[in-house]
Amino acid sequence: MSLPKALDGTLELPVLGSPLFIVSGPELVIAQCKAGIVGSFPALNARPVEVLDQWLTRIEDELGEYKAKNPGKKVAPYAVNQICHASNDRLMKDMETCVKHKVPIIITSLRPPSEIVEAAHSYGGVVFHDVINVKHARKAAEQGVDGLILVCAGAGGHAGTLSPFALVREVKQWFKGTVLVSGAISDGYGIASALALGADLAYMGTRFIATEEANADPAYKKALTEFAAHDTVYTNLFTGIHGNYLGPSIAAAGLDPDNLPVADKTKMNFGSGGNMKVKAWKDIWGCGQGIGQIVDAPPVAELVDRLKREYAEATGDFARRARA
Repeated sequence: MSLPKALDGTLELPVLGSPLFIVSGPELVIAQCKAGIVGSFPALNARPVEVLDQWLTRIEDELGEYKAKNPGKKVAPYAVNQICHASNDRLMKDMETCVKHKVPIIITSLRPPSEIVEAAHSYGGVVFHDVINVKHARKAAEQGVDGLILVCAGAGGHAGTLSPFALVREVKQWFKGTVLVSGAISDGYGIASALALGADLAYMGTRFIATEEANADPAYKKALTEFAAHDTVYTNLFTGIHGNYLGPSIAAAGLDPDNLPVADKTKMNFGSGGNMKVKAWKDIWGCGQGIGQIVDAPPVAELVDRLKREYAEATGDFARRARA
């Protein structure tokens, strides 16, 4: 297992709650960290740009106060996601704010720029970069990232098509840093499976949309409890990059989820869906294929306690079978 020092003794579960566009805010991040898993949010969720500094101050103050009042509790660090693409004109300004606050973990998406890695390393932070294949993983490793987030088949939002059984094992052959795996992980059994494959952390997003603290439309949360894997749609129509979305939300927008056109990859638009009147993430809801395990939207603390019990059951079952 390869974990950064920031995670030593801070985790109740080997889980990083992935950054969710619109959905992840200070309330969700703070609740996740207090529960003992890494909470994260996209820097672009803090709008306008000045709000990022306010969010980071609030997160740090509330977690610091909680630690002081609960010295025996494991409180996880937080992470900030940076979208490294030409369309993000806030990138360097947001990174300056992250350096100011010495954000423990930076999650980079799309492109792993060396300047972001250098900035994080300047104060002792670490960088995890998300990838969907070995080619992208090697490029990120060349840039000096500390960890690779392997976004496998079935993950919510922008996702790849490779099985975690293939991608994790290939990357582990040569990468010695932290390995995280994403893709349809919604319960403690999924977390245990990720570690059994060789990952250091499970990367969970969709399951935390259906929690009290998530900044998601109540109808979105309810929908996640009502549908299953066969209701997800994999398409690049809405942002120019392939991802998994909830089919019923596509139908509600007046589109046929079973007959969607293919988008022009050269016209990526992370928030608007091009010339259409619907917006990705706001109107078209992202979700992973693990939604069949979601039956409620509890507080984060309650959900993490449940995940811990399931994880213990899963690892106990494995141990018992090994002894048999």
